Amino acid sequence: MAWQPNSESLGQLAACLKDSLSGFNKAAQKQAEIMLTQAKSSPDINNYLVYLFSSSEPPSGLQCSTQDYHLVRSAAAIMLKNNVKTGFKQIPADSLTLIKMAVPLGLQDKNSQIRNYAGNIATELIRRGGLLSWPELIPELLKILDNETGQFSNEAQEGAIAALAKICEDNTKMLEREVNGQRPLNFILPKLIQSTKSPLPRVRAQALTAINVFTPRKSQAMLNSIDDLLQHLFTLAGDGNPDVRRQVCRAFVQLVETRPDKLQPHLPGLVDYIISQQKSEDEELACDAAEFWLAVGEHDHLWQALTPYINRIIPVLLESMVYSPEDIALLGGASDDEEEEDREEDIKPQFAKKSSARAANGEASMDPNQNGNAYQKLADMDDELEEGEIDDFEDGDDANPDEKWTLRKCSAAALDVFARDFRDPVFESILPYLTKNLKHAEWPYREAAVLALGAVAEGCMPVVTPHLPELVSYLITLLNDPEPVVRQITCWTLGRYSAWAAGLQDPAQKQQFFEPMMEGILTKMLDKNKKVQEAGASAFANLEEKAAKKLEPYSGPIIQQYVKCFQKYKDRNMYILYDCVQTLAEHIGPVLARPELVNALMPALIERWNKVSDQSRELFPLLECLSYVAMALNDAFSPYAQPIFRRCVTIIHQNLGQSLAQADNPTIEVPDKDFLVTSLDLISAIIQALDKEKSANLVQESQQAFFELLVLCMDDPTDEVRQSAYAVLGDCAKYVFTQLQPALPNILPVLLRQLDLENILDEDIDSGFSVVNNACWSAGEIAIQYKSGMSQWVPDLSRRFVEIITNPGIPRGVQENAAIALGRLGLGNSELLAPHLANFADDFLESMDDVDPSDEKATAFRGFTAIVEQNPMAMEKSLLHYFTSIARYRDVKLRSENNSGLHEDFQKVSSVPLAFSYFERIYFNLSQILGVYNQLIPQFDQFLSQLQTRDLEALKATYAL
Repeated sequence: MAWQPNSESLGQLAACLKDSLSGFNKAAQKQAEIMLTQAKSSPDINNYLVYLFSSSEPPSGLQCSTQDYHLVRSAAAIMLKNNVKTGFKQIPADSLTLIKMAVPLGLQDKNSQIRNYAGNIATELIRRGGLLSWPELIPELLKILDNETGQFSNEAQEGAIAALAKICEDNTKMLEREVNGQRPLNFILPKLIQSTKSPLPRVRAQALTAINVFTPRKSQAMLNSIDDLLQHLFTLAGDGNPDVRRQVCRAFVQLVETRPDKLQPHLPGLVDYIISQQKSEDEELACDAAEFWLAVGEHDHLWQALTPYINRIIPVLLESMVYSPEDIALLGGASDDEEEEDREEDIKPQFAKKSSARAANGEASMDPNQNGNAYQKLADMDDELEEGEIDDFEDGDDANPDEKWTLRKCSAAALDVFARDFRDPVFESILPYLTKNLKHAEWPYREAAVLALGAVAEGCMPVVTPHLPELVSYLITLLNDPEPVVRQITCWTLGRYSAWAAGLQDPAQKQQFFEPMMEGILTKMLDKNKKVQEAGASAFANLEEKAAKKLEPYSGPIIQQYVKCFQKYKDRNMYILYDCVQTLAEHIGPVLARPELVNALMPALIERWNKVSDQSRELFPLLECLSYVAMALNDAFSPYAQPIFRRCVTIIHQNLGQSLAQADNPTIEVPDKDFLVTSLDLISAIIQALDKEKSANLVQESQQAFFELLVLCMDDPTDEVRQSAYAVLGDCAKYVFTQLQPALPNILPVLLRQLDLENILDEDIDSGFSVVNNACWSAGEIAIQYKSGMSQWVPDLSRRFVEIITNPGIPRGVQENAAIALGRLGLGNSELLAPHLANFADDFLESMDDVDPSDEKATAFRGFTAIVEQNPMAMEKSLLHYFTSIARYRDVKLRSENNSGLHEDFQKVSSVPLAFSYFERIYFNLSQILGVYNQLIPQFDQFLSQLQTRDLEALKATYAL
């Protein structure tokens, strides 16, 4: 007997589902969410969800309006998809059968949103179970699309193609792989291309959408179908439906990268077509068309083929950069809004930067945020969101042209790329436009002209430079334009030319141009309009990058302005203000520690520090900013260090506790790991900045808890957390080893697990290897302090390091840090490593070849030399390489005693005759061996002649060879 629902349970579930999507009664919504969470434990929950979702009319006994029942079906579909996503393996077989029966019904539903939900469920089932878990689905979808018998409705065909497009997007690699001797894409792709001939516009558009998933990929199926696809694209280029033409434009954009050879013969026609589409009244279509110029302009070779058409393309880009009347209406006109509080939804989620990977010299590069530009493409906030589902962040502000990727921004970005490609001709092409519009009476044309001038700054600087005295002077006057949008873009453009102003050498010119530019931008940081404030702050951060230490004489007025900004800014603009402070701190460094600057800046920062709660996302940029400030102030930061350090430890403790609680109770919100990352990074900066004794006291006060928390962070599942944790570990080894040492028995086993390549290679390449890099670096710092105390871990550590330096798939920087750590292990454990020397000597030397001179390199070579002393015969195959490495240390000047110590080790080795075989005598008696081998080995001169002349001379001069 087929499964049937209990009518009472069905009614209760329907009520909860309806309330869960209700935006009017928050209490009912919350209660419904709790009850639905509890309902997940019912073995029949998915059956009930399928029943409601697949029933186009309210079941008997369910009193529900049409509108309310649509909410019930929608909520049931969303919950069903989420259950498949999170608990696929726990769904009983009979429930899966019901779901697979319901999806085709949903795909044929009259309501387009229900069809979308059905497609979401289908693709989730394939994603979790694989193609073989539902082998009938794709053939069934293709059968509906073919509609050979005419039995399927238009809605069914639209539902089928939408589902197929989702499956292609979410399971791309799966469709390209071989399954039972066949690759599904080999028969799917021709069917999709055929579907572009459908009489239904939505089917044509969705078929192209699915095809475009594979267009960037060089699969055999796409290679086999490329000519057929191109023929269809040229046919569809004149399609009457704008959505179809959008997908045609997207296909051409993607083919620029994958098959430029196929496009180049058609480029004249493509130029005409793209220009016509960019002039479309459909904004999205025009923007997709403009993307073609970006793609071609960024292609290493294809851009040159546009040379004959540049004077046709540039005017279209300039025309597209003017705000449309609709955009102007959305901007809202002039507004002095400095006193208005920011709405929470206006403050876009901020994400912490990844902690820098430690370089082979042991230092982290603290690069400031890359300032956004006027046409920066915004990232999607929720990649997991499916079509038709509810976005918690959606508030309608995407209609704001300042907040989305628009035709205007795309055109400006394309102009930027063309300027870098073609250079002078681009400026010559826009010069008449600038002359006409920079002083235009209507502000949208002034604004677009200023945007165009900023867009060509990087590529056209040589040809623009003679005009800059006049242009910059005029731009400075535009900082007082009555229209805020003009002031906003003028800040950005001045920032783009700040390198020119900062590079002026003549004092008179500096006074005439650089100082007014700097003062003008600083002034706009306190504009009456908040967007102008933001643009001014971003432009000044850019100027700081370009001017660097040249700002030192002006640091007093700059800090004074920052303090006023801290007093005036609302929450949103605080983020860019932090960037200004940290960029200044990075570039003027110790100058910031002058008492009058510290006494002005730090109270403003601390006031904000006290205001921001431990749960606020504003903590991310604030903690990051304080990291730069601490590094700049060094010991001058000590009066503020203790409460900041304690709070960072508290934040880490709270976040880890929340993670543990969430693991036991999935209903608890997942904690944001950026709190851990930024807190760890600030702790690292404080430990480095302060006097060692003061840093030790900070750690000592929470010693046991501190290192227990650090171990948990080192074992966190998130790469960025582990990366920052190992940076802290290395800093603790360098600066507070006495406090660290008792915790090492708990720390080193965790570090060893991190170095296991079996775990590393399956991770995200960039972030995974950055963690390993910092783990290697921290292990080397521990080794140099702990020496023979490392003995019990030396076998396992050395094996991991050798695996890293001998694996060609590991990034070079990681191999260098592993080699340094391996060499440092030899400082106190040479006898343990000596038996294995032949296995790693040449790889060690090769890894060290490109490492810049540093204390780290010197200590690594000292340790390696100690290992060689214990087993000189193992160097037979690597002796020439080692001689070369020794020779090239001749001119190295290091910051500490490690350099002289290294040379002493080399000299020591060269004067101790411990053996009499050929290679032992070469190595151990460098100062005497020439005379001996002239008599015993006639080939010795020939052996030495393999060294480069400069290296042989260096050995003779420095080591008495």
